[in-house]
Amino acid sequence: MLGAIIGDIVGSRFEFNNIKAKTFEFFSQDCEFTDDSIMSLAIANAIMLTWQEIENQSESSHETTQHPLDHPVFFQTLSINTIKTMQDLGRRFQSSYGNHFLMWLQKSDPQPYNSYGNGSAMRISPIAYIARNEHELLQLGETVTAITHNHPEGIKGAQATALAIYLALQGCNKTVIRERIIAEYYPLNFTIDEIRPTYQFDESCQRTVPQAIQAFLESESFEDAIRIAVSVGGDTDTLAAITGSIAGAYYTISEAFEEQALAYLEPELFSLYNQWQDFLNSHDLSKD
Repeated sequence: MLGAIIGDIVGSRFEFNNIKAKTFEFFSQDCEFTDDSIMSLAIANAIMLTWQEIENQSESSHETTQHPLDHPVFFQTLSINTIKTMQDLGRRFQSSYGNHFLMWLQKSDPQPYNSYGNGSAMRISPIAYIARNEHELLQLGETVTAITHNHPEGIKGAQATALAIYLALQGCNKTVIRERIIAEYYPLNFTIDEIRPTYQFDESCQRTVPQAIQAFLESESFEDAIRIAVSVGGDTDTLAAITGSIAGAYYTISEAFEEQALAYLEPELFSLYNQWQDFLNSHDLSKD
């Protein structure tokens, strides 16, 4: 998730002023966190809340000890909690939310609105750190995505991103990641240099997720991945957040980058990030 937050912050100042180049100041006073970071943290919070609720429920009912993800109501509870945490943080932290999502945030009985926007992919990274296998990963991905983005392309974009992150965490090389994405999700029949001159702002998964994955595949380091993603142009904060979520699982992120990026977060969001890190460590889960 840290990679997504860094990508979001670095890409934020170029969203409406594309640079189309890799040479730029990485962090600046014009950078800020956006909905990409807010909603990633909301999903992380939903996972932590659900995990605790399931553990408490099992303990109070004296159920046989089992992994929370094996509990029959885990995914239903996660869906409910994801709505709650996204609405809570979304209402309290202003950002450039899309119109449909903004309306969804305010509803007392929010329903999915058939979106295939790239918001489904920008926020997905936390699930890759708790999934024990690919089947579970895809189920988690659909659960936290379909509450808003229930269009097949919206779910596809989230699951493709989650799979790339998951494979990176499993130690797979880029050839394996690339082949899996091509076989199951997107053709990736382009290079960033080929599309950069004509690529324009596009908020769909179909025109953001493949480009973000390709930016990661062409990179040589975490920083290079973010620079490539920003250089594509378009919806730079989201594109870089998606690329960063994969690159953060594949490469090592320096402590300096972590410290600089987290300094942009509001105290409550910073606290949520630390709670997530503690959760991953205390449950012996993968680190980002």
